[in-house]
Amino acid sequence: MHYYIITGASRGLGKALAESVLSLPDTKVIGVSRHATIEHERYSHQPLDLSDMLAVQNNLHKVFPQWPDAQSITLINNAAVLGEIGYLGEHQNEHFEFVFDVNIVAPAMLMNTFLSAYSGLSIPRTILNISSGAAQRAVDGWGAYSASKAALDALSRTAQKEQDLRGSGIRIRSLSPGILDTAMQEHIRTADEYSFSEAAKFASFYQKGKLANPVDIVDKIVSWLRETSYENRSVVLRITDL
Repeated sequence: MHYYIITGASRGLGKALAESVLSLPDTKVIGVSRHATIEHERYSHQPLDLSDMLAVQNNLHKVFPQWPDAQSITLINNAAVLGEIGYLGEHQNEHFEFVFDVNIVAPAMLMNTFLSAYSGLSIPRTILNISSGAAQRAVDGWGAYSASKAALDALSRTAQKEQDLRGSGIRIRSLSPGILDTAMQEHIRTADEYSFSEAAKFASFYQKGKLANPVDIVDKIVSWLRETSYENRSVVLRITDL
């Protein structure tokens, strides 16, 4: 059996990934999110609010059990928040704690626990972190989001180097999936140009039908995840690299 642990599996890309995985006959999915929106005999839900650090610390052990029948184990850190759109100096300080907890602190803890639980196994093991193009460029109004995704890319590179040095065989990648038609994009379209200079451009992506449907890319991601050869040595990837 191939096991997939997917955060943010209740909607958007996370839900599409979970449903794509479950369409395969030899898989089980553990969805980590506040609410369950998938009903399937091979789907298990672990309720968890990734912005609640105490809850995350107290419940992580439930996410990573030992599976004697596992042929592979994959963690997909998909859950993320954009937070309030606005410039530094114009936010409440709590904004940064919220965004960084969900986007980098919780994924770091999930990665750490995954590696601790499964580093001694010989089966294929993968951590896929869902990043963003905003990690690689300055986007005004998205300071916390961009910085947290850049941190996720850096953590992925470091973790992969460490696993290579340990010889564990674990694959770690950080993937920018492109501009998707999700609830985050709906939130972006509510911004004004005073808080986000690219507001009109992002609104036009939706108006001109340039936003990709998550369903259209997930099969490509899942097919790549199931590959047994790891010839692509770049840790930080774009969807076009798969």
